[in-house]
Amino acid sequence: MDTSTLCNISIPPSTPDHMALSPFLFFLFLFSCLSLLHLSIQFPQKQNNNQSLLFFTHMKNFLSGGSISSWTPHIHYCDYPGVACDESGNVIKMDVSEWSLSGTFPPDVCVYLPALRVLRLADNNFEGGFPSGISNCSLLEELNLSSTNFGGAVPNLSGLKSLRLLDMSYNLFSGKFPISIINLTNLETINFNENPDFDAWQLPEELTRLTRLKRMILSTSSITGTIPSWIGNMTSLTDLELSGNSLTGWIPSTIGRLENLEWLELYYNQLDGVMPDELGNLTRLRDMDISVNRLTGKIPSSLCKLPRLKVLQLYKNCLTGEIPAWIGNSTSLTTLSLYQNFLTGELPAHLGEFSELVVLELSENRLFGELPREVCKGGKLLYFLVLDNLFSGELPENYVKCESLLRFRANNNRLQGPIPKGMLGLPHAYIIDLGFNRLEGTIDAAIGNAKNLSMLFLQSNRISSSLPSDISGAKSLVKIDLSNNLLAGPVPPEIGELKALNLLLLQDNKLSFSIPESLSSLRSLNVLNLSNNLLTGPIPESLCELLPNSLDFSNNQLSGPIPLPLVREGLMESFAGNPGLCTSVILNSSSDPFFPLCPQENRRRKLNDIWLIVASLVLAIVGVLLFIRHRFNRDEVDVDREGSLTFTLSSYDITRFHKLSFNQHEIAQALIEKNIVGHGGSGTVYKIELSDGKSVAVKKLWTRKTKDPTLDKLLDRELKSEVETLGSIRHKNIVKLYCCFSSLDTNLLVYEYMPNGNLWDALHGEQCFLDWPTRHQIALGVAQGLAYLHHDLQPPIVHRDIKSTNILLNVDFQPKVADFGIAKVLQEKGAGKDSSTTIIAGTTGYFAPEYAYSCKATTKCDVYSFGIVLMELITGRKPTDVEFGENKNITSWVAWKVTSNGGAMDILDRRLSCLFRDEMMQVLGIAMRCTCTMPSLRPAMNEVVQLLMESDLCKLKSCKELNKFNESLPATEANDPNGL
Repeated sequence: MDTSTLCNISIPPSTPDHMALSPFLFFLFLFSCLSLLHLSIQFPQKQNNNQSLLFFTHMKNFLSGGSISSWTPHIHYCDYPGVACDESGNVIKMDVSEWSLSGTFPPDVCVYLPALRVLRLADNNFEGGFPSGISNCSLLEELNLSSTNFGGAVPNLSGLKSLRLLDMSYNLFSGKFPISIINLTNLETINFNENPDFDAWQLPEELTRLTRLKRMILSTSSITGTIPSWIGNMTSLTDLELSGNSLTGWIPSTIGRLENLEWLELYYNQLDGVMPDELGNLTRLRDMDISVNRLTGKIPSSLCKLPRLKVLQLYKNCLTGEIPAWIGNSTSLTTLSLYQNFLTGELPAHLGEFSELVVLELSENRLFGELPREVCKGGKLLYFLVLDNLFSGELPENYVKCESLLRFRANNNRLQGPIPKGMLGLPHAYIIDLGFNRLEGTIDAAIGNAKNLSMLFLQSNRISSSLPSDISGAKSLVKIDLSNNLLAGPVPPEIGELKALNLLLLQDNKLSFSIPESLSSLRSLNVLNLSNNLLTGPIPESLCELLPNSLDFSNNQLSGPIPLPLVREGLMESFAGNPGLCTSVILNSSSDPFFPLCPQENRRRKLNDIWLIVASLVLAIVGVLLFIRHRFNRDEVDVDREGSLTFTLSSYDITRFHKLSFNQHEIAQALIEKNIVGHGGSGTVYKIELSDGKSVAVKKLWTRKTKDPTLDKLLDRELKSEVETLGSIRHKNIVKLYCCFSSLDTNLLVYEYMPNGNLWDALHGEQCFLDWPTRHQIALGVAQGLAYLHHDLQPPIVHRDIKSTNILLNVDFQPKVADFGIAKVLQEKGAGKDSSTTIIAGTTGYFAPEYAYSCKATTKCDVYSFGIVLMELITGRKPTDVEFGENKNITSWVAWKVTSNGGAMDILDRRLSCLFRDEMMQVLGIAMRCTCTMPSLRPAMNEVVQLLMESDLCKLKSCKELNKFNESLPATEANDPNGL
């Protein structure tokens, strides 16, 4: 009998004979009901415990990673890491944030855990879409799905009646935005930041139903239209973030009603008009960022009424007028970022004197007058950036006390006078840039104290005296530009101690004495320019160790022979203007400057040439004889047996480079004709779907003997190169090699599968169209991968076959460099031997011109090939085309177009140029530098990476929405020629 039956029993009406017993019977009846009710509650509770345990078992089966392995039956689930229960043993909280979990989150969590109040799944790598059943968790108060990799449509969320916090930021959700959140009237926080794949939508007025809402973060979530005036009715808001969308129109004055607002972020939109004075009513405001819009007019003086304002960012707008004086009197301001506007006038005299400024960015305006003297008084200033203005006067002496500074840039102004003594020795400064001013005086010995200094730019000033040897104390220096000054005396040999240096520009000074041999120890150096000085003596032979970098010694007073390796590198123009120099060989090119033959060298040179010819003939004859003998003494084997080869599974040797979720049996059994996706010069490529649902790409290379011994060696060498190269490197833009299966007949290379194929098909096929942000993303990713190979590995690796078919694209069109079959490792010693080959590797249309005749693989060859890929991305054309003319390729066509009147615009892919003209032209300039005929004039790949990063005007994932407006912004600080 259950409690409902008992409680429904009828009690006979009391009779006078039982009147005295009726109270007793009533209380007995009530006690029985309560006892049975208690039992009925206890019994289901035990069942719920079993359901809770079952759900955690599901999680262990569905997911892997983190602390989930510690969830064992020996421990009660209430004691599991990340789990909390109430006094009755009901699970009320589960927090597995940042556990690096992977797999599928189990469905119907609240069926198993009906008392759940808090669910935090942030920062994991789940598969699939929004977890099934969560939308029915009626008691849930907090749901955090941030950075979980969930995608697809978001279901109706109206069932989450108790929800107070909803965080779905940094995901891949798509389809319609879940307007159903307007029914969640208990919400205090909603965060959909960085979900750029939603369909375009506009803010609905029904959001005003959320009267308890404090934080509304909808950045980069595909919002269009204007900011509605009713936004002023959401008076509970403390945080309003709508940045990275496609909002247009004026900022409504009603926003001034949000008296509780502390954060206002509207950056990266298309807002225009003037800033409303009503913003001054937001007296609780701490952070205002309306950067990268089209705002006009002046900075409102009403903002002086914001006593708590710490961050004011209005950069990249069209603001005019002066910087209001009240900013200099602020006691709370820590960040002032106003660069790239049209501001004029002098700076507030007391700027930084009464507040602890951390960031001051005023670059690229029309500001004039003197720099503020007390800007560092708070002792916390990190960034002082005032470049490209009209500032004059001297650098204040007390800037020497700005010891917290990381970046100090005041280049392209009219500053004069000496650099304060000790300023170049700021202990934490990463960059000091005072180029293109009128500064004079000397570089003092304090430079040796700049232990963190990476970049020193003082070019185009009037700095005199000698370069102090103390500069060797700044061990972190990577770039030095002191060109176009009045420096005299020797180049200090101590510069050779700056092992990280990759750029040294000392041209256009009055430096004298000889070139120090210690410069040859700068093994990271990419550019060395000592031209237009008064240097004397010979060119040290040891400088040849710096090849193939850019060297320029022109217009000095050097004498003696030019080292032969420098002649062979094609650097003769780098020695022009040195009448005392001579060569030991006859130069055949009429375009090279004339240098006489060195005396007493002709006879020795001819004798060496004779011995070289004789030795070559002998070796050639011996080689031919050995080849003939080998050809007639071996059996012919036909290796063209694709699809018919039977595999001896047990005979495979396995070399693993990553944790594997498959074995050789699963791979070998899937090598059938229907899985073939392509054929390459070294084998066949298969797409294989594994039992766990994932896919891999398998390249099958044949290693049995063929009829061509040269091909035999090439195939074996390509396999070894591919395995050794990819097995030892890790980079997000280089394809991942999982393992290698080797047998007597076959070698299988198993890679990650790239669902979007290769760049050639994406650009020149008919199935796909790449917008410019995606093309720029591809270019930057490939450049980063090559920079890793060239600069982050010791010894560096030259790919030698960079082309669009060897650039693979994952599901997000992130590029990965592939096919390292002919990659070469450049050993530090014996580089000439290790980097040359008798077989020209690469693909016609992509390999550098010098490689065709020298067969020498250098990093600059990869740079040239990458430049061709850039031109493909910019033009949408193939590297070779009959349209270019006979014996011409894309580089000559581009050069012809650029030099013709108005022809440069014809280069750009017409499908993109109307929206991204300026950005594409910037990248075209990079491509032309990469494809310079002279290798020494090509930039290094790490420089290319920096240039591409600076050419990207779309920094957010919402770039697909931002690109709708066709108006280029003026150049930013990041676009300055120093690449910083």
